[in-house]
Amino acid sequence: MRATGSWYEVLHEGEVLRCRMRGKLRLRGVRSTNPVVVGDTVHCECGEDGEWVIVDIAPRHNYIIRRASNLSKESHIIASNIDRAMLVVTLVEPVTATEFIDRFLVTCEAYKVPVTILLAKIDLLRNTPEAIEEFHRIYEGAGYEVIDISATEGVGVERVKAMLAGKTTLLSGNSGVGKSTLIGAIDPTIDIRTGEISDSFHKGKHTTTFSTMYRIADGYIIDTPGVKGFGLIDIDDKELWHYFPEMISRAGECKFFNCTHTHEPHCAVIEAVKREEIAFSRYESYLKILDEDDKYRK
Repeated sequence: MRATGSWYEVLHEGEVLRCRMRGKLRLRGVRSTNPVVVGDTVHCECGEDGEWVIVDIAPRHNYIIRRASNLSKESHIIASNIDRAMLVVTLVEPVTATEFIDRFLVTCEAYKVPVTILLAKIDLLRNTPEAIEEFHRIYEGAGYEVIDISATEGVGVERVKAMLAGKTTLLSGNSGVGKSTLIGAIDPTIDIRTGEISDSFHKGKHTTTFSTMYRIADGYIIDTPGVKGFGLIDIDDKELWHYFPEMISRAGECKFFNCTHTHEPHCAVIEAVKREEIAFSRYESYLKILDEDDKYRK
């Protein structure tokens, strides 16, 4: 339910156990900075001193992973065994970078996690409805569900709540986009701190330090710390386009079977970008990921 790096809160038959992790679990050659993560199914034992210890981890059926912030060859698993991810994004206060959105979506595609995009704080976009329309055009055109929400006004909250029932859902996004506020709107009994937007950097202040799972709407929701960047890991250059649904649907029309969709003649993907059938921002993210992450995948 919660992992701080030293202590782990494990749900067992309705009771939350405070556990440590057996040291040798760290010695399995795992490249992750956090061998036990929220969402894991674990095997615990109680020692003679009465202290509970995690001794084993069941195989994960999926997870969300990113490159660790300060260790380029290490990974950081955000959560595991997820039925759905919900990526909370904002177009103002703060602005969520397109490349961040696209990197998160690529990871969900690669690790088989269904994902829904929550366009938050739409109450701040009343004077710019065209911005909402354009965002929907880009991401619904790519094959993703986009839900407009305003946690403060209750817009979209019931729709999101209905999607949580009976499921384990990951809530992610940059700091300040309103993840904790949304959880509070869904279930006011959950006490989650919310933060103001920093005037100096116009970005959200961190209010969630560790990923935490809450029981909510007959299911579970995992609140995650706000992240600034989302470095991909263990995704090969040649496979990257497989995780852009709008490219997948057109790649079979390319002249060359091994087309990289970057420079080849008669590339159906490039032609679709020119015809604006594929959003240029999405294609630009694809090229940037190829270029910027190449050094990490060698």
